[in-house]
Amino acid sequence: MFGKLTLDAIPYHEPIIMVTLAAVVVLGAALLGAVTYYGKWTYLWKEWLTTVDHKRIGIMYIIVALIMFLRGFADAIMMRTQLAIASGDSAGYLPPHHYDQIFTAHGVIMIFFMAMPFITGLMNIVVPLQIGARDVAYPFLNSLSFWLFGGGVVLIMMSLFVGEFAATGWLAYPPLSGLDYSPGVGVDYYIWALQLSGLGTTLSGINFIVTILRMRAPGMTLMKMPVFTWTALVTNILILAAFPVLTATLALLTADRYLGTHFFTNDLGGNVMMYVNLIWIWGHPEVYILILPCFGAYSEIVATFARKTLFGYKSMVYATAAIGILSFLVWLHHFFTMGSGANVNAFFGIATMIISIPTGAKIFNWLFTMYRGRLQISTPVLWTLGFMVTFVIGGMTGVLMAIPAVSFVLHNSLFLIAHFHNTIIGGVVFGCIAAMVYWFPKAFGFKLNERLGKYSFWCWFIGFFLAFMPLYALGLMGMTRRLNHHNNPAWEPFLIVAWVGAVVIALGIFFLLLQIAVSIRDRKKNVDYDGDPWGGRTLEWSTSSPPPFYNFAKVPKVTHLDQFWHDKETGVAYKRPDHYEDIHMPRNTGAGVYIGIAGTILGFALVWHIWWLAALGLLGMIGGFLARAYDRDVDYYVKAEEVARIENARYESLKQAA
Repeated sequence: MFGKLTLDAIPYHEPIIMVTLAAVVVLGAALLGAVTYYGKWTYLWKEWLTTVDHKRIGIMYIIVALIMFLRGFADAIMMRTQLAIASGDSAGYLPPHHYDQIFTAHGVIMIFFMAMPFITGLMNIVVPLQIGARDVAYPFLNSLSFWLFGGGVVLIMMSLFVGEFAATGWLAYPPLSGLDYSPGVGVDYYIWALQLSGLGTTLSGINFIVTILRMRAPGMTLMKMPVFTWTALVTNILILAAFPVLTATLALLTADRYLGTHFFTNDLGGNVMMYVNLIWIWGHPEVYILILPCFGAYSEIVATFARKTLFGYKSMVYATAAIGILSFLVWLHHFFTMGSGANVNAFFGIATMIISIPTGAKIFNWLFTMYRGRLQISTPVLWTLGFMVTFVIGGMTGVLMAIPAVSFVLHNSLFLIAHFHNTIIGGVVFGCIAAMVYWFPKAFGFKLNERLGKYSFWCWFIGFFLAFMPLYALGLMGMTRRLNHHNNPAWEPFLIVAWVGAVVIALGIFFLLLQIAVSIRDRKKNVDYDGDPWGGRTLEWSTSSPPPFYNFAKVPKVTHLDQFWHDKETGVAYKRPDHYEDIHMPRNTGAGVYIGIAGTILGFALVWHIWWLAALGLLGMIGGFLARAYDRDVDYYVKAEEVARIENARYESLKQAA
């Protein structure tokens, strides 16, 4: 009746997991108790869980991303600690199979369940505001995307306590991910968590493409869009092109595991390299799906705090588009050692070097924007400057590894790990934090504490170089990836320094969380009713902070690239409209929540081969779609009188603040 699920699936013999489970149960019970005690269930359900407001959905994405970030970093520091002590006769504290699950979970969580939702959350909050839209094109689809992603999160977290996670590496290469070598449920958790969240990401990509192309304010041509919106557009085009490939690849792997097919085995004509090609045709564009919105955020930050128009706007747009196209022409550099031949290797090596050109153009544009500007060294600017230093080093090592002969030597070493983290941490993580700090007052109406933010930055910056520069040296000394133990005394000092770096990064994370907590505590002292707390240039700063649920009482007309800056200079930025009109808005719905829950049940049942429960989950998803399809009460009108009341209250607040 319960398929492969038994009580033995709970790893009682693993003290680390059991302590973690106890902590999760206690914290979860405390949280639920607090919500019940203060009577907030109705508020949470009506205002947050069932919301279709793009701003609140974006905030929920980022909250979940931060939670998963803590889980992913916990895995990282466990690995660093294991490698720092597991040398010679010492076996360390992690059994090999558990260690393999940890480094797999670390990669999967940080890419799929931290970076992706953080980027999606930022796009949700900012893009509609930047283009003068009242919401995304398909508000219900936006809610559904979030809850499908949430289903993937639940499966990933559940794998820690019920069963196991994949021990294959974060891309689950066959034959290791096949049934013969991974007979447990770890790879199945991997497959269904990624399928659920990947479906949500694909739907989100469709939503944003339609939103940007069809819902811009009057007068906002493509070449008047803010750079962040441009990077969001290219990113979502990449999502729409790349994520179906991931879905199909995992479906074929599922067929191998569940139906006994041989797509990725040597038996009956299968080919492992087909999987590697397919996964990296998705995997390399994924890197740019993560980094491009961060490039857009850096552009907004630099222009705002240099008090200048962004240098080379058109070249920024063309560079973004070029990166999007070239990202599909470089995937094979991830496996130069497959033996494709000199011509194929040369093509992909040259393409990899070429893609660094538009990226380099962006770096120069940011530098020229700062040049002779009145640069304010705020927290977002510090993260941006740290990114430029760190990312350039990562880019140079990437160009080095684009040489096939060099890749033959270094591809399976810690040198590659250092390069990857150099670009992803220096580019994506720094970019996410910079963007969060920059747009935080837009989302919540008050700024984050600057002093604690700077403490966090310097711990991150110093800790990063301590943690990953030794890995470059270890890679050149011959230390390979995925080791959980070593016998070379010469490596030990470098691994200890890397562990110290991880501890310093942990201190940076502590200051980041403290920054958020202290800022929330002191929010009444720092409330800023002005829509422009940083002196921003683009349209999102023209609304109050936080914006009303309808974003704009009157949809703005766009005549300039930096429209809000132009409006401030001409004195019309805060001018009250003569009259207001009824506003058409979508109504909140719980359909996305129900479909997400049914999808989670379906995924869990498929992991454990509980077929009757899988049928119920599938029927629940179909039922949720049908109920939504026949629901006629999906929208309403906000009356002009209500809009006037809200806007008048906002202007009174502005007057009092002044």
